[in-house]
Amino acid sequence: MPPDDGPSLTTRVGPALPAALAEPTVPVRRGWIVLFFSANLGVWMAFFTPIQILLPTQVELIDPARKETMFGLVTGLGALAAVVANPLVGALSDRTCLRVGDREYGRRHAWTLLSAILGAASLAILGQQRTIAGVAVCWVVAQTCLNAALATLTAAVPDRVPVGQRGRVSGWIGIPQSLGLVVGAVLVTAVVTGNAAGYLALAAVVLVLALPFALLTPDDVLPRTHRPPLRPVALLRSMWISPRAHPDFAWAWGTRFLVQVGNALGTLYLLYFLADGVRYADPEGGLLVLILIYTAGMMATAVTAGRLSDRSGRRKIFVIWSGVIMAVAALLLAIWPLWPMAMLAAVLLGAGYGAYLSVDAALITQVLPRATDRAKDLGVINIANSAPQVLGPAISAPTVVHLGGYPTLYALTAVVTLLGSVFVVRIRSVR
Repeated sequence: MPPDDGPSLTTRVGPALPAALAEPTVPVRRGWIVLFFSANLGVWMAFFTPIQILLPTQVELIDPARKETMFGLVTGLGALAAVVANPLVGALSDRTCLRVGDREYGRRHAWTLLSAILGAASLAILGQQRTIAGVAVCWVVAQTCLNAALATLTAAVPDRVPVGQRGRVSGWIGIPQSLGLVVGAVLVTAVVTGNAAGYLALAAVVLVLALPFALLTPDDVLPRTHRPPLRPVALLRSMWISPRAHPDFAWAWGTRFLVQVGNALGTLYLLYFLADGVRYADPEGGLLVLILIYTAGMMATAVTAGRLSDRSGRRKIFVIWSGVIMAVAALLLAIWPLWPMAMLAAVLLGAGYGAYLSVDAALITQVLPRATDRAKDLGVINIANSAPQVLGPAISAPTVVHLGGYPTLYALTAVVTLLGSVFVVRIRSVR
């Protein structure tokens, strides 16, 4: 449990800016962090559990002869929806001035609330589908809604968390990305049985974990006088952030993209690697063991690295060393395809990725171009998280089949990850 950091959630602001646009200076408290952690856990469970367990089973039942192709089609369409929805909804939330009667509401929570409800409904309906077309449509809707929720949740960090606390808070919200998969897998395999029941359970989890944050925490009102204009053409143009005008943001995006490409390359064929490279007797069971080890490593470092980064005021050195650790893990798999090395690599990869997520997330919030566009700009950053999931298979498949197999794949993983972490030195405005 994170410590209690302050007596108030009120953000101190200067006279020139409203609270919604000012840099926060008062640390968020323990209760806020717990609710924020829970909301992120619910969203990430709903993201990963269908992809890893429910969707493959559902697609195989519908079209067993073409399950690989159809599953790739469904997840590819979902990834495309994620790439579009995240920055678009972020931009819309940046411009939200909501009034009901005489009461004004903040610009984020209404989107989080609506997105969570619609996302839960789409998951429940997804479990009833009996055609590939129905599965694809419902998954696209679910991905759109869940990414809308993620866009507004992500913006809460620069909206409410002071710079000196962002590493630690980012560590707490980075953990659900791995923990969500583990908890979700247990939920749909051990607690409930059947695909339809699994989707319903995830729908309930999204509501139970995400709604309290939207209903119980502050959300600063954006005065209409500070609302950016909502013009469709200008909105689309705003998705392009000039590297020349904002080089630090461009380097932050590029380094995040490379590290996530490395992560996609390293994890996509892990099950096949255990079966064909390591020749482990029970690859499915081995994969579960590696996921648990990876999650433990990530949880051990995420908050600690973020806290150390906050105390030192330095970000880049933590990002670099986390990339080095992940690259070493990939090289172990490339050179020694043995089960003990796979377990050691899982520890290192989890530890490195936990530290990377917490510190790099804090670093990114410090290079956002404008306070008026925080959610949109973070949505653009999230493209660097989503796009590698589409690009990864296009690189991994020919590498494994034609360019030397798994040793080449994991050597390439190490190189790409290392480049993504080292290039962070090009960011000038953050230490």
